[in-house]
Amino acid sequence: MSSKIALSVCSHPDDAEFVCTGTMALLKKAGWTIHIASMTPGDAGSATLNAAEISAVRRIEGANAAKILDAQYHCLECEDVFIMYDKPTLLKVIKLLREVKPTIVFAPSPQDYFIDHEITSQLARTACFSCGIPNIIIPGTKPYAYVPHLYYADPTGLVDIFGSEIVPGMYVDITSVIETKQKMLCCHKSQRDWLLVHHGMDKYVETMKEYAAKRGAQCGFEYAECFRQHLGQGYPQNNKLKEEIAAFVK
Repeated sequence: MSSKIALSVCSHPDDAEFVCTGTMALLKKAGWTIHIASMTPGDAGSATLNAAEISAVRRIEGANAAKILDAQYHCLECEDVFIMYDKPTLLKVIKLLREVKPTIVFAPSPQDYFIDHEITSQLARTACFSCGIPNIIIPGTKPYAYVPHLYYADPTGLVDIFGSEIVPGMYVDITSVIETKQKMLCCHKSQRDWLLVHHGMDKYVETMKEYAAKRGAQCGFEYAECFRQHLGQGYPQNNKLKEEIAAFVK
């Protein structure tokens, strides 16, 4: 495959901005087409708006953030807290991959603080492997006969559910695009108030930059995003991400 298309599949509309849009910005500069997907519209992400109201707000925020990379935003319309590893949900993700045809897919860490993120990681993993299987029939789509390169982003807080820090497989220098990443995150204005109420987090952008600075300090960059590549049987073994933006990867 030679298509330069990258897709992030995350749980909620602002997740990608925390973990992988710096790297996607570098790919965009290298000539790649970018797609950003969330499993849900973020329907539980408010203490003042009902599910329909906050979903409408967050879909717009997600689309506006994606526009900064001239990217397309996709929402698979699951519900916060209720992202399930089941056939209907998996078919949604497979359908998305068949339509977008990505060469690179970014997914949440398999170990994270929120089960929505972990289930999304599993869904992305299976969808990458199975999107080319002819006997999985989804009307209006054709099998995408290529297993994309799958990269798991850092978990929130950079640690697993037991507090142990995740060891990165690679560091990407996002120093040159940190302002782009910040601008995209700032599109999600509704989430600052929500995180203040639910998480006690009043440093929305600062927290993102703190994570990126911590990773950067580990490898000699000012800011970095980190990934682990899925290298199981049947998945690509070459590091396509490093091949495309080699000057930024350590």
